[in-house]
Amino acid sequence: MTYIPSAQHLKSSILAMSSALLLAACGGASSEEIGAVDTVFKFIGPDHKIVVDAYDDPKVAGVTCYVSRAKTGGVKGAFGLAEDKAEASIACRQTGVISFGAKPLDKQEEMFSERISLVFKRLRVVRMVDTKRNTLVYLTYSDRVIEGSPQNSVTAVPVPAGTVIPVK
Repeated sequence: MTYIPSAQHLKSSILAMSSALLLAACGGASSEEIGAVDTVFKFIGPDHKIVVDAYDDPKVAGVTCYVSRAKTGGVKGAFGLAEDKAEASIACRQTGVISFGAKPLDKQEEMFSERISLVFKRLRVVRMVDTKRNTLVYLTYSDRVIEGSPQNSVTAVPVPAGTVIPVK
């Protein structure tokens, strides 16, 4: 008798395989998935969804950025071949006491970058320092090797009065 896996078993196997491929492609990105909602059911492969990930700023203790973005499912999404939409939203918040490491921050620096297609497209989060207002500004956008997208989202975290942001 031949074993024929159920559609749900195939779907979970493909989802596990796609997660492993995504982790390998991201190079161990330091994010934590907070949650996800399905937007389109796919019979074969994972569903299309919107995911929300948390990213702790690696150079500013006490600041966490939450990024929501679309994640393509289906067969292409399962094997890491799909190109995710170039749309994302960001909200950064003070989640603890804000403190800075020994090194001063760059005036503008990429905080995080992750592939959202097999080769050409990346989702980026950039930290900018507004010294006049003592505020950290975070921008998310996507780019491609040939042409990026004007879709972007921005958020700001005011640093408490009396705490100076060390800038190069």
